[in-house]
Amino acid sequence: MIAANITKHTVLAQKVWAARDFRERIEGLIVHKPLERGEGFLIPHCKGIHTFAMSYTIDVIYLDSNGKILALKNKLTPNSIGPIHFKTNAVLELPSGVIDETKTERGDVIVLSGAEKPRDQDQETVFAHMPFHLLKIPA
Repeated sequence: MIAANITKHTVLAQKVWAARDFRERIEGLIVHKPLERGEGFLIPHCKGIHTFAMSYTIDVIYLDSNGKILALKNKLTPNSIGPIHFKTNAVLELPSGVIDETKTERGDVIVLSGAEKPRDQDQETVFAHMPFHLLKIPA
C-alpha cells in the first residue's frame, strides 16, 4: 500500500504493510530490520505502541477510522512506550524523520492505496495519478 497525506499532498510511504493477525500485531517491528525510507507498518485497531526490543527510532501516527491524524509522536526511541490515544483506530509506524520531512501534523488526513509506487515516478506524479481511497478500518 501507499500512504499519502492528502492535506499536504505528500507521500509518506510507498510500501506499507499491515498487521493481519494477532501474531503480527504482537511482533510488530521487533522482528523487522530497521524501516527504510518509503516503508511503513500499519496496525489496525491499535490505541498505542511500544518499542521494546527494537534497535531503532520510529515516527508514529495515530489515525481515526477516517484517516484523520489524532496525534503524532516524532522519533520514538527504542525501549519506549508511546502515548495511548483511546479514540485512535489505527497506528502507522514510519522511519524516523518522515513526520518532520513531510510537515505532517495533527488534523491532516492520511489515505492508503493498494498499489505500490512505480520506481520511476516521483511523489508528485504518483499523488496526481493514484486512485486513493480513504482509510477505512472496520470496527
